[in-house]
Amino acid sequence: MALSDLLYPDNPRRKQELIHLHQELLDCMSANFHATNELVGVLNKHLGCTITPIEMRETSTVKENCDIIIQVMSEIQHQVQKIDSDMKEKLEPVLYQKLYDIKEPELEKIAIAQRVFSIILGEATSTAAMVALKLLGSNFLTLTVSTLIGLLAQIGASVLGGVSITIIGLGLEMILHAILGAVERSQLLTAVRSYEKHLAEFKAASEKYQRAIHEVTSLVRQQVQ
Repeated sequence: MALSDLLYPDNPRRKQELIHLHQELLDCMSANFHATNELVGVLNKHLGCTITPIEMRETSTVKENCDIIIQVMSEIQHQVQKIDSDMKEKLEPVLYQKLYDIKEPELEKIAIAQRVFSIILGEATSTAAMVALKLLGSNFLTLTVSTLIGLLAQIGASVLGGVSITIIGLGLEMILHAILGAVERSQLLTAVRSYEKHLAEFKAASEKYQRAIHEVTSLVRQQVQ
């Protein structure tokens, strides 16, 4: 046992708490990577996008993995904005407004969107139109993705950012290196509080993000059946 652990016996417990919180964060990030790739697959297959799927890098830090997912989320945002721009450019103003009118019948909206995608892609299915309408008509772009990108950026910039995602022991040493006694205890408390704050917000935003993607992918599966 380290001298600092003898002087401050709650330190080993704090370290274990950090490890547990760190694993929770990684599990949450892994689920987001998986959900993002599901959406990427739908966009590539049905809307003519060419977004590259992503993987968590086990030898990289939390920040580096945050940057990976932020980049692809930003690309998804760009593609959805492009879809909206194409709709606005190729439709008469009245028809474009119908796409966002909650009172308009869904089938009519699908027919309008499909007409645009037939021009853009040369050929388009009703599934492509439904996916586009789902992305444009929900708060997916304006709220869910933007919120998660902001939280990922915060996590990457925090004390968590430099921690390796798999080599937890070494990651903790990066935080605790050369810190003894009361200084170590203070640093541990700060790190734990930081984990707890970011993780609570991140988990809540991630659940909304994953639900939004599940709605889109479920819609596609229903159409295929």
